[in-house]
Amino acid sequence: YQRRVHGNTWNNTHIATVGKAMASDEETAYRILQKLDVDYVLVIFGGLISYQSDDINKFLWMVRIGGTLDPNIKEENYVTGHSNLIDSQATKTMLNSLMYKMCYYRFADVTQGSGKTRGYDAVRDSVIGELDVQLNRLEEAFTSEHWIVRIYKVKPEENRP
Repeated sequence: YQRRVHGNTWNNTHIATVGKAMASDEETAYRILQKLDVDYVLVIFGGLISYQSDDINKFLWMVRIGGTLDPNIKEENYVTGHSNLIDSQATKTMLNSLMYKMCYYRFADVTQGSGKTRGYDAVRDSVIGELDVQLNRLEEAFTSEHWIVRIYKVKPEENRP
């Protein structure tokens, strides 16, 4: 049995719920993922090799769609006066979002070649705002060679196997 969301528009509430999960902090997102019975979460990330059609570049759409379900999710909580969502001026809400954490988990540990600063995102031409990203409720299951595909396993609840 396979559950997909991307490209599946059978239920607007379901899509908004996924948007809300990606825009939420990890604990809130974990509760949402548990309710949706999700085992794995996939993100597309281009920051290592300049792949511009990644999920961070599409993230504000997830925020907007998630905000249709939860009025507490507001675009202004994720953006500042400048256009870069992820750098040292990123909002606390953005830095704590599940999307940010899944894209940038272990990213600062990657060697990117001479002259590149630790945590440098080539798409957004910036060093990420949080270098030490931690995940507690998800664990990395797979990251492709160039980091475009990242898959995370949702950990089971502590009182469940």
